[in-house]
Amino acid sequence: MTTEARRFPVGLTLTVVIALVILLALGTWQVQRLAWKEDLLARIAALEAAPPQPAGPVIERMSRGEDVGFTRISIACPGLASAPYLELYSLRGGQVGTRLISACRSPSPAYGALLVDRGFVADTISARPPVAADATPTQIVGVLRAPDPANAFSPPNRPARWFTRDVAAMAAALKVRGPAPMFLMAETSSNPEWKALVPAPVPADIPNNHLGYAITWYGLAAALLGVYAAMLSRKRKT
Repeated sequence: MTTEARRFPVGLTLTVVIALVILLALGTWQVQRLAWKEDLLARIAALEAAPPQPAGPVIERMSRGEDVGFTRISIACPGLASAPYLELYSLRGGQVGTRLISACRSPSPAYGALLVDRGFVADTISARPPVAADATPTQIVGVLRAPDPANAFSPPNRPARWFTRDVAAMAAALKVRGPAPMFLMAETSSNPEWKALVPAPVPADIPNNHLGYAITWYGLAAALLGVYAAMLSRKRKT
């Protein structure tokens, strides 16, 4: 083995390669997230001026596998104002509270029901809307949203308090069958006389910092290569 070969920093090179792969992977992931976020923001911007569509045809499209996320629909839900509900933990404007989740009969035979997020109630309010057998239809407008999946930090759901939007489990708890895979986020109130229940509008202030993150990771990768090249150059001169 030559002196030059003995001097080549194999361990350092392997470390740099591993670190470089990680930095480039993180940068590429942020680029992919950037494309996803830009598409999401474009859909939200288009939604802000979009009129509601009849629920039935949209739900039919959902059943065929079409992406109907962020579609605004209008639907009549029998008995929604006094329907049974589940309480989902939520934060709104820094305030702790719950979202009331009820089931609405689907206007399409493709599904038996559509879960409706009726809105937010702060934890400082102990009262709740009445629950009664009433088939009076409640007309609401809302936006279809896919539920966020649970992660390793999600607390387990309990009968008295839910922490994740588990469609199948929530539908079973509400005793409805064949739920649609998306939630309807109500934009109009199911209980206009009860002001404590605040409908959830589509978020319009979603941050988009993915380009900056990508530049940071790629910049760190370039800096690492620069430092490594400088170290090799200095080693050859010694």
